[in-house]
Amino acid sequence: MSTTAELLKQASDLFPDEVVTSAHVRHFDLPFGAGRFALITLDNGLDHTKPTTFGPASLANLNTAVDQVEKEAAEGAIVGVGITGKPFIFAVGADLKGVELLKEHEHALAIGKGGHEVFKRLSKLAVPTFAYYNGAAMGGGVEVGLHCSYRTVSKAIPAFSLPEVFLGLVPGWGGCTLLPNLIGAEKAVSVIIENSLNQNKQLKGQQVFDLGIADAIFEGADFLEQSLIWTAQVLKGDITVERPAIDRGEAWDQAVAKGRFIADGKVHGAAPAAYRALDIIAAAKNGDLQQGFDAEDQALADLIMGGELRAGIYAFNLVQKRGKRPAGAPDKNLARPVTKVGVVGAGLMASQLALLFLRRLEVPVVLTDIDQERVDKGVAYVHAEIDKLLGKGRVNQDKANRLKALVTGVLDKAEGFADADFVIEAVFEEIGVKQQVFAEVEAVAPAHAILATNTSSLSVTEMASKLKHPERVVGFHFFNPVAILPLLEIVRGEQTDDASLATAFAVAKKLKKTAVLVKDAPAFVVNRILTRFMGEIQNVIDEGTPVEVAEKAVEPLGLPMSPLVLLELVGPAIGLHVSETLHGAFPDRFKVSPNLKAVVEAGKRGFYVYDSGKPELDPEVAALLKQGDVVLTEEQVRARVLDAVAQEIGLMLDEGVVAEAQDVDLCLITGAGWPFHLGGITPYLDREGVSERVNGKKFLAPGVASVPA
Repeated sequence: MSTTAELLKQASDLFPDEVVTSAHVRHFDLPFGAGRFALITLDNGLDHTKPTTFGPASLANLNTAVDQVEKEAAEGAIVGVGITGKPFIFAVGADLKGVELLKEHEHALAIGKGGHEVFKRLSKLAVPTFAYYNGAAMGGGVEVGLHCSYRTVSKAIPAFSLPEVFLGLVPGWGGCTLLPNLIGAEKAVSVIIENSLNQNKQLKGQQVFDLGIADAIFEGADFLEQSLIWTAQVLKGDITVERPAIDRGEAWDQAVAKGRFIADGKVHGAAPAAYRALDIIAAAKNGDLQQGFDAEDQALADLIMGGELRAGIYAFNLVQKRGKRPAGAPDKNLARPVTKVGVVGAGLMASQLALLFLRRLEVPVVLTDIDQERVDKGVAYVHAEIDKLLGKGRVNQDKANRLKALVTGVLDKAEGFADADFVIEAVFEEIGVKQQVFAEVEAVAPAHAILATNTSSLSVTEMASKLKHPERVVGFHFFNPVAILPLLEIVRGEQTDDASLATAFAVAKKLKKTAVLVKDAPAFVVNRILTRFMGEIQNVIDEGTPVEVAEKAVEPLGLPMSPLVLLELVGPAIGLHVSETLHGAFPDRFKVSPNLKAVVEAGKRGFYVYDSGKPELDPEVAALLKQGDVVLTEEQVRARVLDAVAQEIGLMLDEGVVAEAQDVDLCLITGAGWPFHLGGITPYLDREGVSERVNGKKFLAPGVASVPA
């Protein structure tokens, strides 16, 4: 049996580039004569923008610190031990860069055991232990505190979570076992399963205290000082911490069942992490901690060696790193300043854009439309949204007044855009209409102004073709709802120059959007893939497969909603319009569904009615459907849909629509809500063997979103 030190040494050898966290021990006398105290501070020596993590060498440092305080406690030299973090950061868990490097199940098992062996020692010291959550705490950072006797939390903490299930892991250093035994199964399932699968939702300090994870809560300004005063009172017996009894009866089983229901709704059985976590929580009911820790080790090792975790880390890195440094973007020094924005159109999309530019850039924004009533309605929408922010305390009265004063509406483009640096159109999706709008704007806007189009599928090059200066036209395609979906497809027309493109990227960054450079090809990235995906579903329905079979076929992908519910969200008319655009460009692969056309012509908003609260096929739509007699199974439908998507992505990469497969995944994750556990789509197609079946090769190199060979 290897010792903890040996386990960590083996793991360290595999991960030479770890950013190592130190565990400094200092001593002082507690107030009220409570005695000599040892405080361990976790610190990687970098500022708060580089949070503290636990790799093997970091765990070894903590282990050495525990060696010291264990000896002191045994000798009676100290009355207690505390653990805290550097300013603004407690610790954010395991170092995922190290996890990516693991190739062997036994090495993955060593990581789990190593963390457990070190953290467990805190609960076995001869004196009480205290965790002081002073700043952001996630994953292993939360778990190290769960092994302590007591915990305090800062009111100022912005982020506290066990995000492992979100990434494709389980909280494997005690979280699945200790948390339900501390706060009960229902609350633990909420933190471990529900929050993770709800886009990695974070808890604030007050919520951590209210859940019972922390025993006391203090203001951020003097958090450590107050925590130490409280510690002294606990050690002297002046404060007794009382925790409610845990219900280990039916309530525990119901909580686990609720967790399975949540997991089914989010991932449809397509990713194993949530279910493994729930199995451990279910078993933790008997209070046998060591049995739980052993199960965590096993689950952690199995998941580390599985494709979903690698896809999850890949997706996380895409959003956190590639999303912030867009491939192919020109030199940012070429960007021109934007001090005023014009918006052509005042409908819902245009008004959402106006609000976004206003909030993020805080420059004058002017809307125009074809009549005063529409203009007034657009401005009123922006004002109402600012009032909502004021009501929620997101802006103060001064800022609300200032923002409202910055947004105006005029009928005359010359009056509105004469001094605008950036003008974006959001008018009807018709090439002639957009060309006319741009001609009118070019006539009145300054020579340096960027002309941006929010088109979802039309050619930016064609839109700019009749202008004197086509080089300043750029595609700036947002996704609905604008405030929520991060993706911005930035489209370079054939004539677009570097300065215009650089300005577009600079504006995207200020808007806090994930910008991806896209070639001017029909429907760009997301709409092209989704239209092919939805088109294949529509094709099998038209040929004769029942609607419910076609819909259920893609459930294992764990998408945020079924294809026909998505169609409803997009709007059948828009879906039809995009499919017609793509049919014009690629008639052999994109058909125009006669049934979809019939649904649009009948004025239906979708295929479903919700009378029972659940989606059911609308009888009026069912009456419209004309189907053939070819009925496929779910497996056949799924294979056909995935083959079509793999073919389309392969063709898009051959055409250079984006730089790499990574950009396709980044677009689908941030623009269409495709799951992290798939890594977008290409790792899943690689894993399932679809890429090679269709294109003769995988999209990604070995070790990218997969276990290294």
